[in-house]
Amino acid sequence: MRVVIAEDLTLLRDGLTRMMEAFDFEVVEAVDNGPALLPALLGHRPDVAIVDVRLPPTYSDEGLKAALAARAEVPGLPVLVLSQHVEPLYARELLTDSRGGVGYLLKDRISDVEQFIQAVQQVASGGTAFDPEVVTQLLARHEPLAGLTPRELDVLRNIAEGHSNAAIAGRLFITEKVVSKYINNIFTKLGLPPSDDVNRRVLAVLMFLDA
Repeated sequence: MRVVIAEDLTLLRDGLTRMMEAFDFEVVEAVDNGPALLPALLGHRPDVAIVDVRLPPTYSDEGLKAALAARAEVPGLPVLVLSQHVEPLYARELLTDSRGGVGYLLKDRISDVEQFIQAVQQVASGGTAFDPEVVTQLLARHEPLAGLTPRELDVLRNIAEGHSNAAIAGRLFITEKVVSKYINNIFTKLGLPPSDDVNRRVLAVLMFLDA
């Protein structure tokens, strides 16, 4: 699986490169600034890109802009964005693209190698991978969620993190049938149609939460 990495900190960029290679990913290019990222993405069209939001020269949103521009040229190009802090505006920018293959993680998550690699693979396969802290903050700021029960909130949080019905059942120690019932209740209360498409339902829920 071919990867492009964009990270301005040398130690982190090299660490990500070694990590990817250790798990049989091929790092086709690793860049340290915004202007170099878009050509790298369009030139290599990688299976997945790991991109820091803030890159030189201005350290604002060069990484995100390049990733979005690349996805405009190559629809569905998988991008996993890394950020130092929860920034809902950047999360929303990704969530408005319904084609999937997107993720948003805090850099602290990189230390959990197994989970980080799973997130990369999930995004590469066209799924979504959103940091639990990002999801929690988005959930907390949306008033319509007041109508959900605590258990429904638990299920919604797991949905937003990209877990399947089976995974949610295992995490919450309930059956898949019960999970399906909770999901139907959630979508009904939020005014969203139920769907068996995990990727589509995650995007729909998160876009509603951050609208």
